[in-house]
Amino acid sequence: MQRDELADFLRRRREAIRPAEVGISDGPRRRTSGLRREEVAMLAGMSVDYVVRLEQSRSSQPSPQLLGALARALRLSDDERDHLFHLAGHRPPPADGPAGQARAGLVRMLDLLGDTPALVLSDLGETLAQNRMSVLLAGDQTRFTGDRRYLAHRWFTEPAIRAGYPPEEQAHRDRQVVADLRAVAGRRSADPVVGGLVDRLRAASPAFRALWAEHEVAVRRADRKALLHPRVGRLLMDCETLVTPDQRQLLLVLTPADAEARERLALLRVLGVEEFPTGASGGGGTAGA
Repeated sequence: MQRDELADFLRRRREAIRPAEVGISDGPRRRTSGLRREEVAMLAGMSVDYVVRLEQSRSSQPSPQLLGALARALRLSDDERDHLFHLAGHRPPPADGPAGQARAGLVRMLDLLGDTPALVLSDLGETLAQNRMSVLLAGDQTRFTGDRRYLAHRWFTEPAIRAGYPPEEQAHRDRQVVADLRAVAGRRSADPVVGGLVDRLRAASPAFRALWAEHEVAVRRADRKALLHPRVGRLLMDCETLVTPDQRQLLLVLTPADAEARERLALLRVLGVEEFPTGASGGGGTAGA
């Protein structure tokens, strides 16, 4: 671990970012054009004290998870993120391996979308990054670990998540989730991560097992879905999907499909963040499905 170099790199990247780039107001009392340490801590989900110790070459070795959070908070490019990992004494995540870090360009697009709910997903349905409106709409979906990281696993093994959809649409969503996973399994046939996930789902869910046997294939594209939010009610949303060239990550953008949904989304924006009941939209069964 190159503590001094790591400290210098983090400090310079923090000072180079304008607050507006990450959705933070400049404010009349700001005396520097860059981010404050407490703002980096907030964006990365870590303590201010740890950010201070990193920048003062006094920290322990940060974990790959913390480095990933810092890379997202500081909007690092792929090359900058790899450099960060090297300075901290870790191997960078492979560009063509399992997607664990949202691409820098996609994260910047999340910032630009502002009040439009959007999130970055891996091809296996892991939420890699969300903007604020996506969190308001669907809860923090980046918090899951283990098999719960995968949308298909949550959808078929946690029945309460279905409360985020009208009952009449749930069977259609079942088929969508399985057909999309089938397409990924075809592209990544030799990947044990994909094969293991499918095997565990077949063992855990008779419904998944039956649908998997039908061998339906459908790549995630544009869609319209009704979401049931615990605070503002039903929202009819159009979902547009932009896929990276290697098909390993995708940007999902949700826009209101009618005037009622626009009004309810505007209300949600005013209400702000609040803990969602388990199994409601915050359970991870809405925006990502």
